[in-house]
Amino acid sequence: MASKKYLSFLSLVFLLVSVASNAQLGGSYDVQDSSVVPSKRLPQHTEFMANNYPFPAKPRNMWELGLQVGAFSISGDVRSRFPGFGAALHARKALGYVFSLRAQAGFGTTKGLNFKPSNSYGKNSAWTSHGYSGPVFYNYKTNIYDLSLQGVVTLSNVRFHKAKSGFNIYAFGGIGGMIYDTKIDAMKGNTTYEADFQAIFNKYNGNGFAYEDRKDIRKDLKDVLDGDYETQGEFDNGQPELFDKPFRPMFNVGAGMQFKLNRRLSLAIEDKFTFVKTDLLDGQQWQEQGANPAQTREFDTYNFLSVGLNVAIGGKAVEPLWWLNPLDYAYNEINKPRHMKLPKPVLDDADGDGITDQFDQEPNTPAGAPVDAHGVSRDTDGDGVPDYKDKELITPTQCQPVDADGVGSCPPPACCDSIMKYGVGRGNCGIGDLPSVTFRAKSITLSNDAKALLASAAQSIRNNPNCKIAVIGYCSSSKSEQQLSWDRVNAVINYLVDKEGISNDRFIFKYGEMGGDCNTVDLRDGTGEEGPTTVPAPHPNLRRGR
Repeated sequence: MASKKYLSFLSLVFLLVSVASNAQLGGSYDVQDSSVVPSKRLPQHTEFMANNYPFPAKPRNMWELGLQVGAFSISGDVRSRFPGFGAALHARKALGYVFSLRAQAGFGTTKGLNFKPSNSYGKNSAWTSHGYSGPVFYNYKTNIYDLSLQGVVTLSNVRFHKAKSGFNIYAFGGIGGMIYDTKIDAMKGNTTYEADFQAIFNKYNGNGFAYEDRKDIRKDLKDVLDGDYETQGEFDNGQPELFDKPFRPMFNVGAGMQFKLNRRLSLAIEDKFTFVKTDLLDGQQWQEQGANPAQTREFDTYNFLSVGLNVAIGGKAVEPLWWLNPLDYAYNEINKPRHMKLPKPVLDDADGDGITDQFDQEPNTPAGAPVDAHGVSRDTDGDGVPDYKDKELITPTQCQPVDADGVGSCPPPACCDSIMKYGVGRGNCGIGDLPSVTFRAKSITLSNDAKALLASAAQSIRNNPNCKIAVIGYCSSSKSEQQLSWDRVNAVINYLVDKEGISNDRFIFKYGEMGGDCNTVDLRDGTGEEGPTTVPAPHPNLRRGR
């Protein structure tokens, strides 16, 4: 009968385990969140955040409260009839990721009945006080109350190949105290069971109370016993009492499995053995040795096999630490650093121009030579001679090509041509040479180099207020070229007017001219020349937006 009850209990347990094992797991916590760090550990958290200490502070974690119910049994000199009922309440607090403390209060009640008769009860007052002289069948009903403090150890939360799981295995041991109350069913109303016991003895004695007869014997005993358990069982004389019941120190050990349902709820299956220095939990301590019974040397123990529901409580705290993987922070930092202090990467730059070799399109630039974003030597005036060799950094387009030193050969001044062509003096304001601005192909946007040239030219223009400046764009073989030339001249004039503060009426707007580079806009002394200050866009529908 008992084995069937155990089997039914285990079937229920495994069903609950199956449900719990498929539950969704909660997330981990953020080690940078100071709200879950207790005040006494805030200095460590501050040092950690400043990268002065490698370990994050231990967070504030929740308490666990639990209720357990299950099968309760006593192992002693009298056989248990069947597992009784047990219940327990506990409060548990993690001191670290592996070790926690648990305070537990428990209650258990169970019954026992021997199917073999006994005669050596001469020193047991529970029977002798009622005048028994023949065989008796030992029985008892015991209630036990205990309180213990236990240390709980778990290692299954330390995982190397998974962030966490919803399953925990733990072992525990503890010390405490217990009181017990054992009663014997020795009386049927006002009479004893002596005649009934003798009849059962006579019925089965011929077969020697064989083990295979035990079910029939117990059935006959149940028909006889009234189940009142009215007689106080024997207990240790001279031992301390609590609430008028024998008190004994005890220690317990056990193991359990815990299954996470969500961040606050979990299910536990646990088996606990308790050892007590008394042999009277079942009300019997005498061996069967004829007229001179000897006291047994064994101490009784009791067992509590339970299933429990636990709830985690607490605000501004992480879940109990036995659910967290202490390696979680380290693995996350290795995979995707957020807090880790990483050294500045060192990349090869053979020529020391500030552009790493993997991006350097000119890996052998001489030391000190200015380069662009691709590591190529700068050529500000576009004359084909890099700046670090160019002795004439800004050579106007009309003075190119240049020699090996970047020095150009300029044509006769425009003043002379104008005298011959118009009969008037031109280009004699003394402003000197002005730069040419180069654009990228099909672009109308001024580069940083071009802006630097115009800024330099603007200073000369301001210093010569009597000079007019001709701004000249080239190429007009198609509508798109005409519009592109116009846009570039317009970009140069707008920059000098808007950014450098030059008056708009000092410029002569020329575009689509012949004899120049299509990607170049020249600036020259236009004093004495005729021409408009502004010109409408020739083909506005083709205007480029770059």
